[in-house]
Amino acid sequence: MKRYFTLLLSVVWFTALSQVDTTQQIIKGRKNSLLQQKKPYVIMISVDGMRYDYAKKYQAKNLLALGRTGTMATSMIPSYPSVTFPNHYTLVTGLYPSHHGMVGNRYYDRKFKEIYTTRGKPVVEGKWYGGTPLWVLAEQQQMLTASFYWVGSEAPIKGIYPTYYYKYNEKIGINDRIKTVVNWLKLPPASRPHFITFYFPEVDHAGHKFGPNAPETRDAVLFIDSAVNQLNKAVKATGLKVNFILVADHGMTNIDGNHTLSVPASIDTAKFKILNEGELVQIYAKDTSATLATYQELKKQAKDYSVYLRANTPLSWHYNTANDRYNRIADILLIPQHPKIFTSGSRKPNPGAHGYDPALVKDMHATFLSWGPGFKSNLTIPTFQNVEIYPVVTQLLGLKITQPVDGTKRLAHKILKK
Repeated sequence: MKRYFTLLLSVVWFTALSQVDTTQQIIKGRKNSLLQQKKPYVIMISVDGMRYDYAKKYQAKNLLALGRTGTMATSMIPSYPSVTFPNHYTLVTGLYPSHHGMVGNRYYDRKFKEIYTTRGKPVVEGKWYGGTPLWVLAEQQQMLTASFYWVGSEAPIKGIYPTYYYKYNEKIGINDRIKTVVNWLKLPPASRPHFITFYFPEVDHAGHKFGPNAPETRDAVLFIDSAVNQLNKAVKATGLKVNFILVADHGMTNIDGNHTLSVPASIDTAKFKILNEGELVQIYAKDTSATLATYQELKKQAKDYSVYLRANTPLSWHYNTANDRYNRIADILLIPQHPKIFTSGSRKPNPGAHGYDPALVKDMHATFLSWGPGFKSNLTIPTFQNVEIYPVVTQLLGLKITQPVDGTKRLAHKILKK
């Protein structure tokens, strides 16, 4: 526990000393309609990298108790690839990555002739984001929303931002963040957000740097356990009917950092663009006439990894030519066999990673908990796909889904009170 309290104290200390720009972005002139003012509230929390078994593994007593008051899942299956940006965006659009366009943390767009990255200009450009995120759907129906971070929340998607949002940084302390959420909920009914997103990066950071079984990862989980309990109590004190959904984008696993894989030198970089993400190497053809021959050669060379053409990836991934609505999936994909990983240069990789096929590596599975007046109590449900979250939120908030989504109402029927 000593490490846990050290981490907690360091967060408090860092909050006090931080002098970063923490200005809240507010879109003025919006109001909840009279109809939407009568609706309940949803706070959707993401704990990045919170593997499906972490709460029990590290005895996160508050999370387990909250889950027992509502619903818990054995696990939640992330979409492929099981990395941060695609899955956070899937959770708020109800679409598989190939259908909403965020096909990786980095990827190449053939139309824009640009690479999307998780930092810099692309993050705030609406052109990269397909589908209709929950905050956009709500705002379109005159329900106000707020975001304390989420993938896409800083971009004008369909020309719409959340009414209240923050530009991403990790220097706003937990006490200030909780206070902000409570202040949002104390606004007059016409100005009060009914859908709020809230994001924690700590568990993912620890899992990567130290591995999923490290004491530092346990400490990060216990920090989240305390913070969520604090948030829950503060929100409860407002007296509002607030429903909580706690999710993760993916899990975490140990990798073999001593026997890593190199991207084959036989790939002609004059003919192909290569993006190496470790658990997924994306090879984009500059000259498509060279694709088949290169694929066949790579298949012959392959050891400890699989080689796919865009057209023949596993159907369970929903990640192939037929599904590629934005033409962003690579022409050739190299997929390491767990626990192998592709590296570049001489730097040894971190001991923890994710991105593997969730059907083959259960460590990729994520956490799901929910509690509040709209949820059934003391219910444990089987594993489900993360595209199912979207219809749960729309039903809780009484929003009409206005576009096709991959999620169904099966999960909502299981966990929501009638």
